[in-house]
Amino acid sequence: MKNWLKSGTPWIWLNAGAAAICLIMVAGLVALIAVRGLGHFWPGPVMEATYAVPGQEPVRVLGERVNDETVTASVVEDAGQPVPEDMEVVHRWLIKLGNRDLTGRDFLWFVEPFLVDRSYPHDALHLERMEWGDFYGYLRAVTEDGAAVAEGEAAWDELYMRVSRADDLRRRITRIERYEIGDVNNRMERLRLQERRHELAGTLTGEVRESLTGQRAELDARYAVLMERRSELQTQLSRDALVAETADGRSITIPLAHVVRATRPNGIGLAEKIGLYIEKFVEFISGYPREANTEGGIFPAIFGTVVMVLLMSVIVTPLGVLAAIYLREYAKQGPIVQLIRISVNNLAGVPSIVFGIFGLGFFVYLAGGTIDQLFYPEALPAPTFGTPGLFWASLTLALLTLPVVIVATEEGLSRIPRSIREGSLALGATKSETLWRTIVPMAAPSMMTGLILAVARAAGEVAPLMLVGVVKLAPNLPVDGQFPFIHLERKFMHLGFHIYDVGFQSPNVEAARPLVYATALTLVVIIIVLNLAAITIRSRLREKFKSTSD
Repeated sequence: MKNWLKSGTPWIWLNAGAAAICLIMVAGLVALIAVRGLGHFWPGPVMEATYAVPGQEPVRVLGERVNDETVTASVVEDAGQPVPEDMEVVHRWLIKLGNRDLTGRDFLWFVEPFLVDRSYPHDALHLERMEWGDFYGYLRAVTEDGAAVAEGEAAWDELYMRVSRADDLRRRITRIERYEIGDVNNRMERLRLQERRHELAGTLTGEVRESLTGQRAELDARYAVLMERRSELQTQLSRDALVAETADGRSITIPLAHVVRATRPNGIGLAEKIGLYIEKFVEFISGYPREANTEGGIFPAIFGTVVMVLLMSVIVTPLGVLAAIYLREYAKQGPIVQLIRISVNNLAGVPSIVFGIFGLGFFVYLAGGTIDQLFYPEALPAPTFGTPGLFWASLTLALLTLPVVIVATEEGLSRIPRSIREGSLALGATKSETLWRTIVPMAAPSMMTGLILAVARAAGEVAPLMLVGVVKLAPNLPVDGQFPFIHLERKFMHLGFHIYDVGFQSPNVEAARPLVYATALTLVVIIIVLNLAAITIRSRLREKFKSTSD
């Protein structure tokens, strides 16, 4: 045993076991996130039952079972729910009832023994709406301008057709509002700033004023045409509605303008469910959020996260590499350089929120305010760059991850044998040529390692971004078709902040929980894809210079 311990074999097994446990934990966490996140998009069956509590009037229940748990009777009693006699442990179900506009709550716990006469009706209706969450009921008729056009079983085909038509009208209205009217408003604002610029410069002559007035008249005419088109489409959108009956027998009319999707979960086959699953997942990835971010898609958050990480990478890589090259290759080694290295290492341990405060004070208020005064005086007091935005957030995260790139690059430079430097110099190359044509390419894999670590950290940071640019909901993307096309001064959405907002600030926790898992999975996948891209580049660089040295 003593010789076995001295051989070091136990420590090898201990390290291998620790690594295996870590991998299992990571794989288990990702699997948990994937199952709970991706399972949200599968169309579950809609159950109808009678909630019969002794001594109370039976209540009809129609909804989707989303969770269940076994708890003690005291927990159920503390929640104000009835408990079956002589039962110390109670099983209860969480059922999504929807219809929040009618009942005020769309998730309720029900004690399972009191749910009787359970069935899964073929004609149960499930609506995804623009507001007030989901609706569960029974389709009775489809109307146009208040008159019924289809009833009974025939109403389903009519409903599908008119929901598709309403969705197309909504897209056309959104395109007019977001792009065409947005372009007119943008041009009007540019004319206002141009007039203000002439006023500040003292060059606002009658001819200039007349030219600006003519351009405004053209934009006003175009705006009136767009508003008329929008009004016509809204009139067409508002004419269709459906009549549905709730589980308790109430009849309500729901405009199709508010309906995103209508399905019959218990009446469709596996192929239709798979198609519906894919449709909902694609909508989640490519759509825009709604209902306080608890429904809809996360495309603006995905776009903002990727653009910010790429912009941060473009900024931090040259700065970190140049700083490391100077410290390792040019600076005279001494107490000052040693102090700088210690400072860089300590900088890596500073809490990220401190970087956010620094970014807000220095980048936003000082640098941004100065830029506004020098280049955008006509827009003041409304700030252009003197407000949190994408560019300042990227700079802040570049500063946050700079120590990682510097340390990784220095380590790569230090591992290159001195003989390579001396051989290059002996062949007549200058120090600069040796550095940039021999040393730096050989150290490129280490630089990529630093970039990988920087991307992994930056993509998951939230605290500093809350101060320098990220918002709950951004009306416009940082890149669009309006001049100058790339708007680095705009605020943006971020997946990390979206997870925090949906998970902890949502007014509807139960509805938001699956989206938290789905969004977290999306963030993990994006980080993995970005890291795999950098790892692939690093591996090719290693193979290239390995074959060269051979």
